[in-house]
Amino acid sequence: MDAEFADKDGTRRRKSAKSGGQAKEHKDQLQRLQEKDPDFYEFLKEHDKQLLQFGDEDIDEDIGTDVVEEEEEEAEVDDDESSDHEIEEEKASKRVITTEMVDSWCNSIREDGKVAGIRTLMRAFHTACHYGDDKKDDTSTKFCVMSSTVFNKIMLFVLLEMDGVLRKLLKLPSSGGKKEIILELSRKKQWKNYSHVVKSYLGNALHVLNQMTDTEMISFTLRRLKYSSVFLAAFPSLLRKYVKVALHFWGTGGGALPVVSFLFLRDVCIRVGSDCLDECFKGMYKAYVLNCQFINAAKLQHIQFLQNCVIELFGVDLSTAYQHAFVFIRQLAMILREALNTRTKEAFRKVYEWKFINCLELWTGCICAYGTEADFKPLAYPLTQIIAGVARLVPTARYFPLRLRCARMLNRIASSTGSFIPVSMLLLDMLEMKELNRAPTGGVGKAVDLRTILKVSKPTVKTRAFQEACVFSVIDELAEHLAQWSYSVAFFELSFIPAVRLRSFCKSTKVERFRKSLRQLIRQIEANSAFTNEKRMSVSYMPNNPAATSFLEDEKKAGASPLSQYVSTLRHRAQQRNNSLMESSVVVGENSSIFGNKTTESDEEDDDTQNEKGTAVFSSSWLPRSGSKDKQPKESGEEKKKKKTKELDEFAMDEDVVEDLVLSDEDGSLSDGPSDEDDDGEKGKAPLRPNQQTKEQKKVSTKTSKKKKSHANKSKKRKRTSSN
Repeated sequence: MDAEFADKDGTRRRKSAKSGGQAKEHKDQLQRLQEKDPDFYEFLKEHDKQLLQFGDEDIDEDIGTDVVEEEEEEAEVDDDESSDHEIEEEKASKRVITTEMVDSWCNSIREDGKVAGIRTLMRAFHTACHYGDDKKDDTSTKFCVMSSTVFNKIMLFVLLEMDGVLRKLLKLPSSGGKKEIILELSRKKQWKNYSHVVKSYLGNALHVLNQMTDTEMISFTLRRLKYSSVFLAAFPSLLRKYVKVALHFWGTGGGALPVVSFLFLRDVCIRVGSDCLDECFKGMYKAYVLNCQFINAAKLQHIQFLQNCVIELFGVDLSTAYQHAFVFIRQLAMILREALNTRTKEAFRKVYEWKFINCLELWTGCICAYGTEADFKPLAYPLTQIIAGVARLVPTARYFPLRLRCARMLNRIASSTGSFIPVSMLLLDMLEMKELNRAPTGGVGKAVDLRTILKVSKPTVKTRAFQEACVFSVIDELAEHLAQWSYSVAFFELSFIPAVRLRSFCKSTKVERFRKSLRQLIRQIEANSAFTNEKRMSVSYMPNNPAATSFLEDEKKAGASPLSQYVSTLRHRAQQRNNSLMESSVVVGENSSIFGNKTTESDEEDDDTQNEKGTAVFSSSWLPRSGSKDKQPKESGEEKKKKKTKELDEFAMDEDVVEDLVLSDEDGSLSDGPSDEDDDGEKGKAPLRPNQQTKEQKKVSTKTSKKKKSHANKSKKRKRTSSN
């Protein structure tokens, strides 16, 4: 017993001596902190005096209680238990952040703007962004967040005010700025002192962006980070990650998230410039191709929104955009050339696919937006040749919807560039085909929306609804084409052949509705010819004279020609037909899917309202949890399929180099391509997949299997008899 007490006394003396050394060492650390960072030391003195006021007695008391507890427990402890005990002590030593602490930090930053307060808040911001991460060995932070209110307060203050605080520290303008300002600042001493704070802010915000699932939270976070996008010029690795995340949200997000993501990308391209332009252009084009594989009436507006975003972004730097546009248009030309040379079904499918056609629509929009610029004007001619080649690739009635779409694209290019394109030949050839020149034999049929299909089945071609849709669309596009040149001095010669062919169609067709509409168009062509001939009687120059461009210039501005007025009524009718065919609509963004030239001004006006929305969003009880992954509900089959397609999209977004535009035959695109079986008599049936069998095939397979079994049984009987 005496020996045991002696051992205990010895351990007490050793531990008390050890505690004295620890206290002295801790005092030395605080003294060094006071010399190295006096601001932070003063901050600790104001807000946490207990941390500085300690003595050897405190440590002795703690150790004494530990020794008593050790006397009650077993003397021998395993190494694993001691390591667990150290982890628990480390966790206990971390301070829990309270709302009072956050309020005091925020007030001190607002009033004094001390660096120590900013650093402390950024440590808390790091803890909030990484809360719930599975990192047991993370000893870099001394804080832990326990409540959602603390998380919301930290996130709101940092996202709303940290940009202004950093700009004051670095003596930058209150808003805006470009890459050159950051590069000049990086040579100064201020940047060396505070660059780690900027990097911590951007890096932690990116981390929490990847953890969020609520679209409103992501939208608010991205909207606030947009004001600090100029700082990304100093951190190329962070810049690439932000671009990748924003592209993902733009391509897959819902609600207002695609709009906010696009505005972020556009602001980054304007502020940072050439460092991210290539990546943004390639990434947006890839995301657009992935989103436009199929079209229906509800998806038309979303596809148009994506097109407008890409076109708007290309306008940031036209010279760089031209290089990418040239490469992508050349890829489309190579796919078309392969189809023209090989004439195989596989090659035709690659052209007559929604991905290919929507890419043509995108570049048509780019030419219409920037066709008058010197950078983009050379691309108009090759694009026109590609569209005309696609329209004539398979000249059958089943592909009338695709041909009409190509004619519409050509009309847009001609209108924007002021160049003559012979669109009338494509349209008049359609009227002379027998499918539109005779009475329908397939009944009335269902209404056909030509905007959402590329090909129709053989029975649909014979219906009255299809004939009406095609003929009325031909009249609309032909009138659009002629109205563009209704003020030309050579309109009479230009419209002579189309008028003759329209008269012959009126005589040959047996459908009275078509005759009535075509006669009305012919009358407008004749009236417009008389209108131009009357004006050109007083003109002495030839049509190829440059002075001919000023012919009827005032009338053109007023839209006074008969064809122009007729086309306006046709557009109104076409809009009514399209509205009747639209079963549902998708609104992308908060207000509109079309971007104008003043997007940045409207953003600045709505800044206050967006901040109010952000405060409402972050007042929710969202808080990341480490165990959230283990408690997910079981996924159904459809959800697993969606997840797989989403992973494939993300994998395609991760690629850095665009080699060739590979337009695959997956996802049911085979039904859009020309096939010999359909033409031979399968009447619009899609080809069967490997796992699918018809009833007749199943019967044949069962019969063959029965025959094989009976044959095997007979052979077995023969063997038995021979053995006997």
